[in-house]
Amino acid sequence: MIYGYIRVSSNRQTVENQRFEILKFCARNNVVVDGWIEETISGTKAYKHRALGKLLRQVQKDDVIICSELSRLGRSLFMIMDILNYCMTKECRVWTIKDGYRLGEDIQSKVLAFAFGLSAEIERNLISARTREALARRRAEGKHIGRPLGHFSQREKLKCHRYEKQILRWHEEGWSFRQMGDELRISRNTVQRYFSRYLRDAIK
Repeated sequence: MIYGYIRVSSNRQTVENQRFEILKFCARNNVVVDGWIEETISGTKAYKHRALGKLLRQVQKDDVIICSELSRLGRSLFMIMDILNYCMTKECRVWTIKDGYRLGEDIQSKVLAFAFGLSAEIERNLISARTREALARRRAEGKHIGRPLGHFSQREKLKCHRYEKQILRWHEEGWSFRQMGDELRISRNTVQRYFSRYLRDAIK
């Protein structure tokens, strides 16, 4: 299956320009779009909660997604790389017209796969470094670090504790606390309070 994906950020924008670009590209390359996915939504919204997420869940091996440019997939580098990485795991292909990307079984895709892994490792290291810096700052301020022997800290008893790294990552990707809560099945207010109390210092 070949899918044409079109995204605009507001009702004032038109999908026709992107559709024209995709159709012109298909005509040059003798391919036919089997289905169109169009949505009016900000590219900062998590792709799992967009029509794009539904498309990605249904694509199969060797399916192709064509869009006008990478920025139509998302507005942050990590989000775009996450989407492309997901496509590679499902062995579907992504073609972009303006950027000229062809994600598939070629050397470019292997380079991208390496970049995905490297970026994920860098992200983990940055989060770890910020956490260490925040702990060092708290120690310098004379605040207690850790828990009394034989007892769990109040923080470890909270629902969000096990999801700290995921919450920090989602925050960097622009997720709202409501989106985080929906994904974790925890109330938005609970996630927001936990972030404000325990994680805000880690991103400074």
